[in-house]
Amino acid sequence: MSFGIIVPLIIAGTAAVALMRKTDVYSSLTSGIGDGLRVVLRIFPALVALLSAYAMLRASGALDALTHALSPVFAFLGVPPEMAGLVLIRPLSGSGALAVGSDLINTHGPDSMIGRASAIMLGSTETTFYTIAVYFGAAKIKRTRYAIPAALTAEFIGIVAACAITKLLFY
Repeated sequence: MSFGIIVPLIIAGTAAVALMRKTDVYSSLTSGIGDGLRVVLRIFPALVALLSAYAMLRASGALDALTHALSPVFAFLGVPPEMAGLVLIRPLSGSGALAVGSDLINTHGPDSMIGRASAIMLGSTETTFYTIAVYFGAAKIKRTRYAIPAALTAEFIGIVAACAITKLLFY
């Protein structure tokens, strides 16, 4: 079956099921859109604050200084120091991490230790603070309690594991 026909079939199937259940499709659609817009309005301030903080860190040079200062720690953990920027940006910004990861892959090559570990890291870690801001903001949760330490611990394990797995499988 052609992929070009799948979406129209899904839409037609949804409409057919709604007609069989005697559901007012238009009012359900507009109600869902309204709910979605309310969620966007609730999480928008948190997203703006998060992205502004990231841009300020990057523009001020603080991110580069932090990367340089933490390079020995990353080397000790088995994470190439060149990946320090990716490690620091990944919990904050998915698009920023993708840009740094692409730069690492272009600079060091896709088959290098750094290129492969970057790709694995991008696929196995999360934009922790973005995700927490979005989901906790949507649910109106103000106290994250153990969520941030647990998420950052998982992030740390994912980063170290990405580098260890790359070394184990490819070098």
